Amino acid sequence: MYWRNKKVLVTGADGFIGSHLVEELLARGAKVKAFVYYNAFNSWGWLDTLPEEFMKKVEVFTGDVRDSNGVLKAFEKADVVFHLAALIGIPFSYHSPDSYVDTNIKGTLNILQAAKKSRVEKVIHTSTSEVYGTAQYTPIDESHPINPQSPYAATKSAADDLVLSFYRSFDVPVAILRPFNTFGPRQSARAVIPTILSQICAGHKVIRLGNLKATRDFNYVSDTVEAFLKVAEAKQTPGQVFNAGSNTEISIQELVDVIQNIAKRKIKVITQDQRLRPEKSEVQRLVCNADKIKSVCGWESQVSLKEGLKLTLTWMKKNLQRYKTGIYNV
Repeated sequence: MYWRNKKVLVTGADGFIGSHLVEELLARGAKVKAFVYYNAFNSWGWLDTLPEEFMKKVEVFTGDVRDSNGVLKAFEKADVVFHLAALIGIPFSYHSPDSYVDTNIKGTLNILQAAKKSRVEKVIHTSTSEVYGTAQYTPIDESHPINPQSPYAATKSAADDLVLSFYRSFDVPVAILRPFNTFGPRQSARAVIPTILSQICAGHKVIRLGNLKATRDFNYVSDTVEAFLKVAEAKQTPGQVFNAGSNTEISIQELVDVIQNIAKRKIKVITQDQRLRPEKSEVQRLVCNADKIKSVCGWESQVSLKEGLKLTLTWMKKNLQRYKTGIYNV
């Protein structure tokens, strides 16, 4: 197996996708170092929920990607690095853009500088479909114009450019994975699917949402994790960008209807102004063209939206206490 005994560093390992990636790497025999955000509570985020037998195999490194010395220390002996650590909430980026610059741009620069100084085999950097902005044509391939419409997307776009510049300037072995809208267990309620599911599971008869007309391409978390692994495994990926999505478009209103059927609940949906993005910042349409990652890496989406929603709903029912369903999660 490719991953057996590989020494793998995962930044953002305490988060939604990162914790799932850690699990899968462990299952495939990798030696995982989990870079988690230092805090006074000694919380390891979602890693705290993993089985004890899993966590005994993980080396937890507490730090901050904004600290270059800590990042360099974390890189010691790593063969492969997955860089997922980032600030990702779009609404929060409107009033605290400086923190996004520090974490998403400066943090990525620290990762690249450490990769340049180390002998790491490959770094996989996490981008986002938000860098494309509202689709100018569909489905969106990697040649689509970059048009970030929020401070969050702008910092991710800038980080992507840094990544590619380090490949071109210093031959640092970096590749970019650009997931479309990942969903699944452990996702925060700043995202639309856990927002809907948590309110339904809490017994709310009226669900508060934002723009119902916008369309998205939702991809279940296990598929996104597999995309990370496939991009890392393929030899010809350095210096390249890869979209990962289901190639399926659905509006938020249609999504609500699907969830109602799955949950067997009839709900009323109202739009809250505070949940709407500024008009020129709203990304109205996203749908992925994943042909490149399929041809180069052999990856394609496996879990259907309905199947993924059922799995997420089952998990949500058991973990509802982790969500504050009565407030708007920025």
